[in-house]
Amino acid sequence: MRVHVVSDVHGNSEDLAKAGEGADALVCLGDLILFLDYADHSRGIFADLFGVESADRIVALRTARRFAEARAYSRELWDGLDREAAMEAAVRKQYAELFAAFPTPTYATYGNVDMPPLWPEYARAGVHVLDGETAVIGGWRFGFVGGGLRTPMNTPYEIDDETYAAKIAALGEVDVLCTHIPPEVPDLCYDTVARRFERGSAQLLEALHTVRPRYHLFGHVHQPLVQRMRVGATECVNVGHFNATGTPWVLEW
Repeated sequence: MRVHVVSDVHGNSEDLAKAGEGADALVCLGDLILFLDYADHSRGIFADLFGVESADRIVALRTARRFAEARAYSRELWDGLDREAAMEAAVRKQYAELFAAFPTPTYATYGNVDMPPLWPEYARAGVHVLDGETAVIGGWRFGFVGGGLRTPMNTPYEIDDETYAAKIAALGEVDVLCTHIPPEVPDLCYDTVARRFERGSAQLLEALHTVRPRYHLFGHVHQPLVQRMRVGATECVNVGHFNATGTPWVLEW
């Protein structure tokens, strides 16, 4: 059995259309939307709406962790615009392209920048959306937990710790735990380019010790200090920043 795994697609529909080649199934761990590209400020919804100079400034403020200033600047830009309508139109355009690129079968969960209410409109037959749910692939039980935890970034699909923990508990025993964010292990949470710790989940770390899945697959941290390490009986793997690499991570058994 061969499964290809991607995360942090961020608008890369061209490579996504090829990501399932040679695989029995594709697993996607979320963050389909490209709102703001930290590597190329000309790409993404923000730059399309407000221009590259505005994107340069917002990236600089966020990188400096000046989140209050970044939010204030964003409010200035949006003033007088119908933010909800503009965002939904831009997101729908990206989702139409990205969901069309998914091969079948695909098993997908949400990232922290995704908009879950829109997914059912685009997930055609053979594209399975799972959150707090499981699927059997090649005889192995895969569990999926989407979204991220609350942060100062205030991205669209951040949830409280209790809700996140309930989704983990709903899975029961799994062979492969699939999430967008990492467990709360410093080496797995640190981004070497952003030079900060992304938020991991203590509940996920606890599940690794109690459920003991074979693998825990995740993304979210684009340039991790450590991509792969063992936690107890579980091999933890950051499957990579697909927007940048265009290459899926491969799981075979």
